[in-house]
Amino acid sequence: MKTVIFIILSLFVLSGCSNDVSKKEQSSNKELHAERDNSIVLKDTDGNNIKIIPKENGFEFEGYENKVVIINFFATWCPPCKAEIPHLNNLQKKYKKDVKIISVLLEENKSNEEIKEFMEKNSIEFTITNSISNFKLAKEIGGVRSIPFMLIYDRNGDYSQHYTGAVPEEMIDIDIQRVL
Repeated sequence: MKTVIFIILSLFVLSGCSNDVSKKEQSSNKELHAERDNSIVLKDTDGNNIKIIPKENGFEFEGYENKVVIINFFATWCPPCKAEIPHLNNLQKKYKKDVKIISVLLEENKSNEEIKEFMEKNSIEFTITNSISNFKLAKEIGGVRSIPFMLIYDRNGDYSQHYTGAVPEEMIDIDIQRVL
């Protein structure tokens, strides 16, 4: 009888420890994975992912390697944001092979349909992202205190320049040429 009780208790203890260790290992593995993958995934209005990986002096923009990337934080209600749309369109057309403009919407509760209507109404020819991760990116760059706010990253994803408020197209063009 003592042997049976001993075996049952041993199995109980061993199986309990086994589960405990397994849960700790799983938790630890999840944390390690999260530490390694600190990327931000934005979604454009067509549902495509844009993976952005922070690095020491900027970001890696998956799918846009060897391109100058312009990140433009904006809102649809913002008059200066609307005023710079034609300039961004011109620059996207002029440098279509070398530059990718990504506008990051900083508004909550806007549907992709609403954004697509806004894009059509304003003849927007560059990418707009609309996801909760937009706010994560804004935080990652140190916060966006006013809009429009634009950043330029060179072909290696390294920070090059930023602008607060509406900026003349010629100024952005000069800074693009500098990093090409």
